[in-house]
Amino acid sequence: MLITLKTNKFTRQSLTENLIMKKLWTILLKGSVAVFPALFTLYFFYWLVTTIEKTVSPLIMFIIPEQYYVPGIGLLVGICFLFCVGLLVNAWIFKWVFGLGEKLLERIPLIKSVYGALRDFMHYFSPSGEQKELKKVVMVSINNMQLIGFMVSEAGELPGVDMPDDKVAVYLPMSYQIGGFTVYISKENIQLIDMSVEDAMRQVLTAGLSKKKTAP
Repeated sequence: MLITLKTNKFTRQSLTENLIMKKLWTILLKGSVAVFPALFTLYFFYWLVTTIEKTVSPLIMFIIPEQYYVPGIGLLVGICFLFCVGLLVNAWIFKWVFGLGEKLLERIPLIKSVYGALRDFMHYFSPSGEQKELKKVVMVSINNMQLIGFMVSEAGELPGVDMPDDKVAVYLPMSYQIGGFTVYISKENIQLIDMSVEDAMRQVLTAGLSKKKTAP
């Protein structure tokens, strides 16, 4: 009888400790979910600001004495430089000079591949309306499955390969990682959906766990 009471007491104590540890672990996870996204976002902007500052500051110190340099001037000059480039990007002389630079880069092996990929990637975020087909969100039907994708070309153009006119290129990103597949699929197997690129990308990258917040 005494052994049974001791066993029951030990079991209740173990269950209580497990419940306490589970509760503490749950609270810790909730705190991590609340804090880590903000920390990573702040760290990214910190890295971006410090990178611009470190890159531009040596150039400024060639113009002004070091004792007159104030931290933050490099960032300000970098932002002003990007703003000026944005104003001049449509000027004829700027396009001509920029075109010469592009032709030079496209003649260098390996560099032309990296530059071309980065250029096309940045065009995806261009607000000027270029390459609007990149901003179409589609639902792709494959073997009774529906996948969210992004139309990258309305004509299935593939260098050196004759593609049927009804083919389109669709990019299918993966969840929780940087990567994906570009598939060439018939137009009848895709459907345009009324969803912004940001919401669609968030849904895909979070494996459908993301929930769009509604205004109260």
